[in-house]
Amino acid sequence: MQMGIWISLTVYFVLMLAIGVYAWRKSTSSSEEYVLGGRNLPPAVAALSAGASDMSGWLLMGLPGALFVSGLAQSWIGIGLFIGAYLNWIIVAPRLRQQTEEYDNSLTIPGFLGNRFPSTARLLRVVSAIVIVTFFAVYTASGLVGGGKLFVSAFGGSYMTGVYLTLGIVMVYTVMGGFLAVSLTDFVQGCIMMLALVIVPIVILTTGQGDGIGVAAERLRTEVDPNFLSLTAGVTFLGWISAVAWGLGYFGQPHIIVRFMAVRTVADVPKARNIGMSWMAVSLIGAMAVGIFGRAYAIRNGLDIADPETIFIVLSDLLFHPLVTGFLYAALLAAIMSTVSSQLLVASSSLTEDIYHTLLKRDATDRELVTIGRIAVLAVGIIAVIIASDPESQVLDLVSNAWAGFGAAFGPLIILSLTWKRMNGYGAVAGLVVGAATVGMWIALGLSAKLYEIVPGFIAAWIAIVVVSQLTPDRGEYRESKIA
Repeated sequence: MQMGIWISLTVYFVLMLAIGVYAWRKSTSSSEEYVLGGRNLPPAVAALSAGASDMSGWLLMGLPGALFVSGLAQSWIGIGLFIGAYLNWIIVAPRLRQQTEEYDNSLTIPGFLGNRFPSTARLLRVVSAIVIVTFFAVYTASGLVGGGKLFVSAFGGSYMTGVYLTLGIVMVYTVMGGFLAVSLTDFVQGCIMMLALVIVPIVILTTGQGDGIGVAAERLRTEVDPNFLSLTAGVTFLGWISAVAWGLGYFGQPHIIVRFMAVRTVADVPKARNIGMSWMAVSLIGAMAVGIFGRAYAIRNGLDIADPETIFIVLSDLLFHPLVTGFLYAALLAAIMSTVSSQLLVASSSLTEDIYHTLLKRDATDRELVTIGRIAVLAVGIIAVIIASDPESQVLDLVSNAWAGFGAAFGPLIILSLTWKRMNGYGAVAGLVVGAATVGMWIALGLSAKLYEIVPGFIAAWIAIVVVSQLTPDRGEYRESKIA
């Protein structure tokens, strides 16, 4: 049985490495190619790359686990994310693609902010780079936790072996091929993830050991909770706000919005949006179905699921031939690796372009910057391993903290920098610092259980930007764009 699984996983690993080699030969001759793929991503690649790098192991572990435990009320997180992603494609994507090119061909989010607000350029680039590296170390760790749990649940192996294996494969193709490798592997991984999330719920409901939708629903109501399939039961107003507010995070996720900077043309953005949102709808519905109907299947068959976040892994092992099980494990690895690789690359890009190139060596050659970028990938990966070393870590908890940090620090900053002419550099710095600090303080005070920290962080950052910009001189830093 193990042999069939390993055959499928080996094919997947070889495919990822082959893409890395292709990208290494195709797109690593300059810093722009290594960091941004030459701004030449086709719409489908940009869309699925944004989606796959967004969802991570949370899609196949965190979300199904939450619904497995608490029922349909947990789906408000998915609903909020869908709305936020759509608004991100409408508000941010076309403007960011246009303006990052107009503002001196900015290659990173900190680089764009520095070019957009030259009065505080150096401070903005350094502070934003520090925020990116800090939160991405935590975010990357969440993916490695997922890899470790997969290795334990699927093979009974060591948790840290799974962490090291996950990081090792990602490191190879990311270091070799840069942004193009990450984007192409994301595309393939996104296809695998969506297919898996369609297959598993169907098999749960149609196999001889499963139930149809009606029988499964009745089983959940009678044997778990009469309100298990209610969207509103037990949901307080603050709880609802906390769940839906996950959508606010999209505007400030560097590893997602950097895809907007790399899409081939502004005219390609609507096509990419339609592809991306269709993929997201199918994937979210599939993930929620795994959690809900996985709970019904577990009850029917007397399964003791020690860790609800492993329900996808358990079902993959029980319901399928080993070759298919290996494919489904590859889907989970795809979800994890697509996000980890994106985060490592964005973090290393910030360290390279916004710290090394800006502060330490402004005359660095393209070849030198690519080398430094590769070293930075390794450094961030090592930090993430240290954070992920606790096997009791919960994927959803780690993701929620990092998601809130980015959403509050960068969300209002990105939206207003693209749309409000009066915003200035002082307001940008204030919003960045206040957003990140508010999230950190909220977590430290233990208030996250009452209200998700992104809500106060986002509001505080928005107010800080507006107030400080209005109280300080307008330096005329906004350039008119072709995008309205």
